[in-house]
Amino acid sequence: MDIREFRDLVTSGRPIEPGTPAQAFMRAVCQETTRLAIELNTVYHTPDEVRRIFSQIIGEPVDDSFLLFPPFNVDFGRDTHVGAGVLVNSGCFFQDQGGITLEDGVLIGQRVTIATVNHPMNAQQRANLLPKPVRICKNAWIGSCATICPGVTVGEGAVVAAGAVVPKDVPPLTVVGGVPAKTVRQIQPGE
Repeated sequence: MDIREFRDLVTSGRPIEPGTPAQAFMRAVCQETTRLAIELNTVYHTPDEVRRIFSQIIGEPVDDSFLLFPPFNVDFGRDTHVGAGVLVNSGCFFQDQGGITLEDGVLIGQRVTIATVNHPMNAQQRANLLPKPVRICKNAWIGSCATICPGVTVGEGAVVAAGAVVPKDVPPLTVVGGVPAKTVRQIQPGE
């Protein structure tokens, strides 16, 4: 299996089952990602070095405007896609087997978790992984310690308050907060 075949499986909506080539591929990639994350997190790196290592983690180059403040934790790495002008603050965790897209201008606060995998409620199937992509749209801001759940899209210009748990989509130009996150208010154009 290669990354293209893995992404095809993920986008099909089928689970990743134990003992399958997809799980073996995912585990092998996770081992390489762990090595790179340890390299990123254990000594000081210049911003250019951080971008180089992060690009190796995700398997594609990032824009020179991308900023990441370690430590950064990720378990898979190969299904994260980052636009220009993105900031990822320290202590974040990305579980990206289902795919994470951070569009241009996205701001990610400290200790944010973005999860793209869940498990079935059926106990006999619980070891299966159910991947669903997360998309954080252009100029959205995710506050510190927020958790974005699998399958969520955060709309353009939206704000997720610190500590929020977001289990469903956030409309554009909307502020959400709480557990589970609920609409706090709308952002007025130009605000």
